[in-house]
Amino acid sequence: MKKIWLSIVTVLLCLPGWLQAALTIEITQGMEGAVPIAVVPFASAGQPAPENVAQIIAADLARSGRFAPTAEQDLIARPSEVAAVRFQDWRTLGVDNLVIGKVDALGGGQYRVQFRVFDVFRGRQLTGYSLPASADNLRHVAHRIADIIYEKLTGEPGAFATRIAYVISESRNGQKQYELQLADSDGYNPSTLLTSPQPLMSPSWSPDGRKLAYVSFEKGRASIFVQDIGTGQRSELASFAGINGAPSWSPDGRSMALTLSRDGNPEIYRLQLSDKKLTRLTKSAGIDTEPVFAPDGNSIVFTSDRGGSPQLYRMPVSGGRAQRVTFEGSYNASADFSPDGRSLALVHGEGGRYQIATLDLDNRLLRIVSEGRLDESPSYAPNGSMIIYATETGRRGVLAAVSSDGRFRQQFSLREGNVREPVWSPMPKER
Repeated sequence: MKKIWLSIVTVLLCLPGWLQAALTIEITQGMEGAVPIAVVPFASAGQPAPENVAQIIAADLARSGRFAPTAEQDLIARPSEVAAVRFQDWRTLGVDNLVIGKVDALGGGQYRVQFRVFDVFRGRQLTGYSLPASADNLRHVAHRIADIIYEKLTGEPGAFATRIAYVISESRNGQKQYELQLADSDGYNPSTLLTSPQPLMSPSWSPDGRKLAYVSFEKGRASIFVQDIGTGQRSELASFAGINGAPSWSPDGRSMALTLSRDGNPEIYRLQLSDKKLTRLTKSAGIDTEPVFAPDGNSIVFTSDRGGSPQLYRMPVSGGRAQRVTFEGSYNASADFSPDGRSLALVHGEGGRYQIATLDLDNRLLRIVSEGRLDESPSYAPNGSMIIYATETGRRGVLAAVSSDGRFRQQFSLREGNVREPVWSPMPKER
């Protein structure tokens, strides 16, 4: 099977998008050695909060695969103040860390969320904050708290307060509909950026998280658009004759790499956004596509079949000689850099099976981390801890995520529709 390896091209792909429903997450494989933690339901003063803050925090920590929150029914106490914490009781339960807090209603839809994190065995507080919140952003504040806890306990930034973009497709009344959607990293708060009767694909976040580039077929052929997420305003970036596909932002947001066939063959180009100056980077007889910038902005990795089968190549951002970086298997495509630039997530094909793998760029070790047969479109979380990707279950397109070491897995699903082409947002500006 010749996988639709490429946003190859974009023109050949008719990937999904439509529906407004939250993605449901199912943890399909846990991680041994997850740290036991208790997140006690937050007390409330005044009008009850519209969101269960403690439940959101616990779910975030569980989804990371690094923590094992105690089930609410197994909690031995429900303190909300330091004086009510009996560390010996929590030690008996085998909990390493304890989170307590409260949500105070201030009136007018405003709240104050306070929380504290304790080291149970040392019997001391590790961190604690008081954060303002509104009814509309209470869930986001809960994700921020989970990020603070995650970073305090692991030493690494959390990525719970980020978002994902993805495409959904569904047939209604005999017609296919496509929708580009955004959602919180846990699948909640979905919003629709664009709906179209024609395919939408290849969403790509700007480095500041304020815009999305994507490919649309609304004109009957592939064109690349950039859309402001806050205002909805969009502009057409590339609509040359032939293929316009696979947009990818540079780390500084000043340029974009893309695939164009304006000169006859699909090649990688760099577009300077300020003056629309276009520079051709590749010149080969094969198909070159799916460019992605290294985090330092100095090089680009892309997919090419110039050697006879789809493989990944790397070249300087200014152009020049491309060096092949994948050699295991007959198919390697759709690369995404880890945030530290030391590894790639990619689609690895062998024997008719396509799975997500990671490639260590220093030692060239390739590790398969997913278990599907038709996995595609990997995208690293901005802290590098997880990789989100598209797969199939029961002939339906769903999203899944796996820890970067392959030890922890989860699946996102909708009751209806197919979900494809996920991409994880950068860290929020407030960090």
